[in-house]
Amino acid sequence: MSESILTNVDFWRYLSIPVVAAFVGWSTNWIAIKLLFYPIEPIGKPPYLGWQGILPSKAAKMGAITADTTLSKLGTLKDVFESMQPQRIADHLVNYIESRLDAYVEWIMLEEHPKLWNSLPGIFKSFITNMVRQKLPETVHTMMDDISEHIEDLVDIKQLVIDQVTRDKRIINRIFLECGKVEFRFIIISGLYFGFPFGVIQMAVWYFYPAWWILPLFGVIVGYATNWIALRIIFQPLEPKKIGPFVIQGLFLKRQKEVAEIWCDIVTKEVITVHNIMDAVLNGPKSENTHRLIQRYIKELVDSAVGVVKPVAQLALTEEDFDKIQMSASEKALLATSSAFDDPEFTAERARIVKGMIQERMEKLPPVEFQNLLRPAFQEDEMKLILLGAALGFAAGMAQLFFVFGGI
Repeated sequence: MSESILTNVDFWRYLSIPVVAAFVGWSTNWIAIKLLFYPIEPIGKPPYLGWQGILPSKAAKMGAITADTTLSKLGTLKDVFESMQPQRIADHLVNYIESRLDAYVEWIMLEEHPKLWNSLPGIFKSFITNMVRQKLPETVHTMMDDISEHIEDLVDIKQLVIDQVTRDKRIINRIFLECGKVEFRFIIISGLYFGFPFGVIQMAVWYFYPAWWILPLFGVIVGYATNWIALRIIFQPLEPKKIGPFVIQGLFLKRQKEVAEIWCDIVTKEVITVHNIMDAVLNGPKSENTHRLIQRYIKELVDSAVGVVKPVAQLALTEEDFDKIQMSASEKALLATSSAFDDPEFTAERARIVKGMIQERMEKLPPVEFQNLLRPAFQEDEMKLILLGAALGFAAGMAQLFFVFGGI
């Protein structure tokens, strides 16, 4: 009897139904996750004649959502900048400029008045440079206090985040892939867990009612339902709920502390860094405010540095010439300030401090706000993922109908 069953072709055909359903559940979920992230750059002409990963295609929007729904809950830009210790930033800037000060002064003077500079005795040149060196620390520290106090007027944090994640779309992928690695793995594996029981039901229905549309219909159901159930289990319920001896909560929300550390590590190393903030201060949409601020401090520095020799210099320079020197000094100061924060060691040091501050606050977020780290990635496009699963399930059902059961 057992041998006849094992050699019965129909037995294996029917047994293949739940196995195929499990495979459909797993494969549709796997493909859906891959299409969420890849390819990073568009292939063909999306959305109808090509494809780009859903997240990379909406990097700017994801950046805006991150700034609006997450960063806004973790403190102001002023909080972030103050956690970077502006006076430590000022020390770094002073050390960077001081080691290049002779070259900067000569660069400015040779660019604006080479004849005058070359004709000055060495003692005058040294005096001017030493006066700048003497006044530099106080000027930079006062200027950095001013920047810290008015940082909200100098940087658009939302635009900063958008610029970073659109410039390198891999950042958005990394944030979601690393924060949600457990959940994405579950989505894929859950296709097997949920697909097989659906397949058993499908097998029973097909046995008693083998209409041609049963297999593709159940393929649609399996592909749709496995994705839908997996997404619900990840984010719901928001709060822990006790059911008998078990406490259930959305899988993502259970890992709040772990996810907070991963998220903060990536964001503070690649997005909200001292380099990126200072670059936005100097070159961002609000940088005109910064330039005016720096020019004011540079003017005071230049006036104090050349004040003693100004009577002599005025024999060769007009007020317009002094204005040009001050403007040139301001431009060089902007270049020097920008270059100073290319130091990866200093940037990493500041990142560790900011990470600690943001992570502590993120770990205390209520679940409804914490879920916004990943939820927006699914919320807007989860129906695409679910319908994609349904479409792939339909294709698998049709294939099973023709290749396993010989068609209609």
